[in-house]
Amino acid sequence: MAKAFAAAKLNLILHVTGQRSDGYHLLDSYVVMADIGDRISVSPADELSLDCTGPFAPDIPIGRENLVIRAAHLFDVYKGAHIHLEKNLPASSGIGGGSSDAAATIRALSQLWSQPVPSLAKLLQLGADIPVCMSPQLTRMRGIGDQLEMLGPPPQFPIILVNPRQGVSTPAVFNALASKENPPVLEAMPDPRNREAWLLWLSKQRNDLEVPAQNLVPVIGDVLAALRAAPGVALARMSGSGATCFALMQNDAARDALAAKLAQTHPDWWIASTQICLDRFK
Repeated sequence: MAKAFAAAKLNLILHVTGQRSDGYHLLDSYVVMADIGDRISVSPADELSLDCTGPFAPDIPIGRENLVIRAAHLFDVYKGAHIHLEKNLPASSGIGGGSSDAAATIRALSQLWSQPVPSLAKLLQLGADIPVCMSPQLTRMRGIGDQLEMLGPPPQFPIILVNPRQGVSTPAVFNALASKENPPVLEAMPDPRNREAWLLWLSKQRNDLEVPAQNLVPVIGDVLAALRAAPGVALARMSGSGATCFALMQNDAARDALAAKLAQTHPDWWIASTQICLDRFK
């Protein structure tokens, strides 16, 4: 048996800088992984199969349309395996759940089958977020997800994740984006160990999908307003195409107090207290 952790992906920055003639959008995004996520375990079997448990398992198909199964078929040598997915993250929520599940499956099957990880080109066949979900490093992702710059260990911050339990269609959000050509990240990233300078730099950047996502799902604006008005919040932003939003917190106490308050005032929201992930990928 082999196991892998499928961490939640957070787009600290997401600038949409263009669109290719084939429809793919060009991005300039800085990504970290959170210390919360799904879990993948794989074991030898005669055929390839998938089962799913966990709080969000009812939302997940287990047939060939699932990215986990499609990820297994990327290997050059086909072998059987039983794949178990423990689904702890909400689906279609802007934190790379399906992509991270696929990346974790690839890492686990690579170990189980003693096979090399498929090429970048093959990973991109599944989706733009698959390659960036293969590493816990702070990563700059450009192009269509094919240009990755590993920037080393991410800075440590307590994080709160909030999802209003409303799915958001990624294609719909991109289609609603008013401008497909926006400025990239122009200012060089300061040393992440200098927390004040790094946070100031982050605050000058954007998620270009926030506005179109809020127009489609207005409650995202309510989530962001609740986070940005809370004490101890260093930065609050939507991740990916939504609807999950995150807040980098000044300390654990402020994070936990905010999580408790939001759980009382918005019991219908999914709220998770976590931190930036360092090394849970084994």
